[in-house]
Amino acid sequence: MSAVPLSEPLATPVTSSDAAAPVSALCAPLCGLPLRERLAPDLELVWRGVELYEVSFAAMREFTEARTADSVDEIWLVEHPPVFTLGQAGNPAHLLAADSAIPLVKVDRGGQITYHGPGQVVAYLLVSLRRRGLLVRQLVTLIEEAVIETLAAYNLAGERRDGAPGIYVAPGPTASAHAGAKIAALGLKIRNGCSYHGVSLNVKMDLQPFLAINPCGYAGLETVDMATLGAAAGWDDAARTLAARLAANLDSAVAHRPKNGPTE
Repeated sequence: MSAVPLSEPLATPVTSSDAAAPVSALCAPLCGLPLRERLAPDLELVWRGVELYEVSFAAMREFTEARTADSVDEIWLVEHPPVFTLGQAGNPAHLLAADSAIPLVKVDRGGQITYHGPGQVVAYLLVSLRRRGLLVRQLVTLIEEAVIETLAAYNLAGERRDGAPGIYVAPGPTASAHAGAKIAALGLKIRNGCSYHGVSLNVKMDLQPFLAINPCGYAGLETVDMATLGAAAGWDDAARTLAARLAANLDSAVAHRPKNGPTE
């Protein structure tokens, strides 16, 4: 089960060369140079497909630096190869396996350490809080609510936790063994009244790398995915559902511009 589907984006095959392409090649279409498909003036959905974290990070920063008061807000949907990321005030000691083959990237978002990898939907929100009249806490709340609604679409229950951004498995008969486990991580950076970074939702992934860290700085915190909880969700469908909920919560109409569109 999923949310009301978004209109179909054009599908473009994902290739390894896309993930390794120069940052400039990937950023150019995001900075307003070519024409892009736009169905509404206030929000555009970008399917970036499989992409190295460093490429997405550089592109987000470049997009945010280049945007003007008239720039359209964007949500990017991405799936990363394995990578640990450490927030700007993060403690490197939360990486428990210093000899891990998985790279560690230090970034400028809030929060501690987390893991991104295949089978995880990452949604980056490049949003003008000033133009939308949003406080940072309000943006965090609507993102968390979108994740809770996405989980509910697959008959899973999620909940917030005071002082610990992200979404956790709510107690219930179908998830009693994993109640309190983290299923989505959230971290933002605000620059000039605009956000970047976003939220990652674990759909169906290898959870082993989470054992090499204290997720989000919490020793012993269990991390889980939707598949472990019994949801038969594919990456594309989960991404569509999350994007629809984010757009609805931002009270926005969505325009699709595919880079590496969903594969169905």
